[in-house]
Amino acid sequence: MTTKFIPKPYRIERNDCQAMLIDIQEKLAPHIAEHRKLLKKTAILIQGLQALNVPIMVNEQYPKGLGHTLPELTQLLSEKNTPVFEKTTFSACDTPTSWHHIAQQNRNNVILFGTETHVCVMQTALDLLDNGMQPIIITDAVGSRDLYDRKIAIRRMRRAGAVVTTTEAILFELCRSSEDPAFKTISALVK
Repeated sequence: MTTKFIPKPYRIERNDCQAMLIDIQEKLAPHIAEHRKLLKKTAILIQGLQALNVPIMVNEQYPKGLGHTLPELTQLLSEKNTPVFEKTTFSACDTPTSWHHIAQQNRNNVILFGTETHVCVMQTALDLLDNGMQPIIITDAVGSRDLYDRKIAIRRMRRAGAVVTTTEAILFELCRSSEDPAFKTISALVK
């Protein structure tokens, strides 16, 4: 008996991508290691994804206690009427409204960025894998209070099957060509 092998594509295509910002909130963000770098990369990523027309959603962990998404990020997202989902579960996939939105997009690749890498980002990534989707972890746009927790979580997600990349790498991969209309915007953002 022979089995026909159908290769899994490794190239990430923008028409099969959606993105999720997880829990970069007012009362949590200042406690994240290297949070200024994280915010800078997150802002670049948001603007680049918007230039590429990749849909973005936001999840906020218990905003009554942790506050809302940082104003500088909310300002970038408000122009596109980005949906925001409140959650008390660590995985965004465990919140029915958030999961429904993810599934409704009909896009298999989910770009994940935010905090904390070893809690909400990782549990969301593992649930996406369990549901047959491909999480893409943007390593320079995820953070934890402790850098060791972040490192181990990235290692675990990679071993589980998540794609691990960086802000600049994913934006240029989705752009594909210097002839793409989004190229000039992305090029200016990463300089």
